[in-house]
Amino acid sequence: MSGTGTGKGTGKGKGRGRGKALGLAGWVAGVGAVLVALPLAAGARLPDRMATHWGGGVGDSGATPDGSMPFAQSLAFPLALWAVLALGVAAFAVTRARAASVLLPSGVLLAGAQAAIVRANLDHEDWRQADPLDGRVVAAVLAAAVLAAFAGVMIDRRGPVAAVSPAAGAPVMDIPAGERLVWLARTSNPWLRLTAAVLGAVAALAAVAGAGGLLGPAWQLVAPFGVASVAVLAFSSVRARVTAQGLEVGFGPLGWPVRRWAAADIESARAEDRTPAQVGGWGYRLGGLGTTVMLRAGECLVVRSRGKDFAVSVDDAARGAALLNSLVPGTRSTPQALS
Repeated sequence: MSGTGTGKGTGKGKGRGRGKALGLAGWVAGVGAVLVALPLAAGARLPDRMATHWGGGVGDSGATPDGSMPFAQSLAFPLALWAVLALGVAAFAVTRARAASVLLPSGVLLAGAQAAIVRANLDHEDWRQADPLDGRVVAAVLAAAVLAAFAGVMIDRRGPVAAVSPAAGAPVMDIPAGERLVWLARTSNPWLRLTAAVLGAVAALAAVAGAGGLLGPAWQLVAPFGVASVAVLAFSSVRARVTAQGLEVGFGPLGWPVRRWAAADIESARAEDRTPAQVGGWGYRLGGLGTTVMLRAGECLVVRSRGKDFAVSVDDAARGAALLNSLVPGTRSTPQALS
């Protein structure tokens, strides 16, 4: 698009930035709570001094603990380390731009390490009797940290929202020659996000408690709550993007999975008001009106492709529809407008 776009994208970018900051603040608080709560929950089953370092290899039956800390210090040290890391990310602009990439895997590693230490010390009267570190727990923590790092990179890579200039409400937008076509809108449902967070917290606590030896077969809680959390989170927010190639709708905070419609496959587009009652509820709905991604009642972008309707509840749907209609064969007002 040209450089004469409105300030709408900047405002949405700031709003998304605030959402990211609040999410990371919740992550920092949650990890801190786990670091404290896990050893306290197992306090009656732990020695006064905790084994915190082992000689030899992980999972090696010959590895013996060769370092320890008082219980209070073993609780406070990782919490202080986490606080310093979080404050460092908040203080430096360069690091702050990569906050999710740093904080997500670091939190997983610290919480996993605390769980492994608690598990090894559990039900021993003296720290020298602590079990070797469980290689399965260590491997699971490292795998989870890698996934968290990937998610953090994807979150940090999300760029600002761009918008094109309004077109006086016309159903087909006149694109000046030499300008590129870009329109982007996002919508989220805070209640669905909260539901996903609660389900995810239950799964995470069960996983940490299981790794720490405080829970039996943790997968019985982790699996259903984890899958439910991911499913709800995937449809708690949506991003619609129009370019010269057509329409792209991404789901969830990472914009994935994605559905795409090529410009040549779109028959028409329109803005239409819909409610959850009309489409059968919230989230990804199938019904008599076609497919609807319903996150809030009101304006939806509706596209018809191959005789079927797909609707997504996003703001500024009329402008998105006008831009899509400008791509439909026979409606382009300027043949060289798209590049």
